[in-house]
Amino acid sequence: MHNQISPASRILLFVASIALLISIFVPIWRIELDAPQYPEGLIMLIYANDIAGDVEIINGLNHYIGMQTLHAENFLEFTILPYIIGAYALLMLVAGIVGRKKLLYFAFWAFVVFGIVAMADFWRWEYNYGHNLDPHAAIIVPGMSYQPPLIGYKVLLNFGAYSIPDMGGWLFVAAGIFCLFALLLEKKIIAKLFKKRSSLSAVLLMGLFIGLSSCAPSGPEPIVLHKDKCSFCEMKISDGKFGAELITTKGRVYKFDDLFCMKNYQKENNKTIFNGIYIHNFEANNELMEANGAFFVTHAELKSPMGGNTAAFKSKKAAQIYADKHAVPVTTWAEQLEK
Repeated sequence: MHNQISPASRILLFVASIALLISIFVPIWRIELDAPQYPEGLIMLIYANDIAGDVEIINGLNHYIGMQTLHAENFLEFTILPYIIGAYALLMLVAGIVGRKKLLYFAFWAFVVFGIVAMADFWRWEYNYGHNLDPHAAIIVPGMSYQPPLIGYKVLLNFGAYSIPDMGGWLFVAAGIFCLFALLLEKKIIAKLFKKRSSLSAVLLMGLFIGLSSCAPSGPEPIVLHKDKCSFCEMKISDGKFGAELITTKGRVYKFDDLFCMKNYQKENNKTIFNGIYIHNFEANNELMEANGAFFVTHAELKSPMGGNTAAFKSKKAAQIYADKHAVPVTTWAEQLEK
């Protein structure tokens, strides 16, 4: 029938419904705190109905700076949120079973509104806890607030606060993407793009691609010379031929002014997993490339900022030419790590 959605859209709605149901039982959001006195960091996990992780330690720290302590029973959201998520999961399931286009459109836009309201409420919660401070707290910094970032990284005193969706949050994103893809499918936008009706397998593969690409790393973050500081020695990065960068699996970026600093930082944080390791191309200015595919030459004449005296080249030929001039070997990233 004209008002019925396709089998592919039904499947996408069923998958979205399952994703939302799972999100009720896993962490939706996480806030990580890093500081010298906590080398392994502190983590707060936010579930649909609870707060977990290093909550007691964080509450103890909050007390000193005048922030309110965090307790799940103080939040109305933790009482009603599981039911709201369950209602949206049921709505998408019913939309898939009934198969009416209008119900699909309603489910999608209602979910979008819910997402906007939820993020606004989360920001309001962070704002209140970061700004409404006890005037009699042990530590008072005039003009200082302690609102964590809604998403991303922010420095709060000597703590680095990192806020990002956890598994449940990414399941929310995935549910929205699958629902959106079903809507685009029914609006014939997909068919117009391909100028013909795609097969069910092709449609589902594209939906999966969109879901994965929304979470894929976007490569290195450009180093701002004379402004960004080295995460190891804290000197400003000023030379665009010797800098380096590490990116964690959660997207946190650490920048360095010398390969020497990056290697030492890795040794001190050997429990941290880095899925992005980049190094400046010696033959360019402030151009980052993957360290794993680069070729390295070490010689005192290079005089890098912190004495690592190691240059990285994009091609083995270029590295070999430089190395031959000084009678030194060309090494790979694996060999550099052994030094």
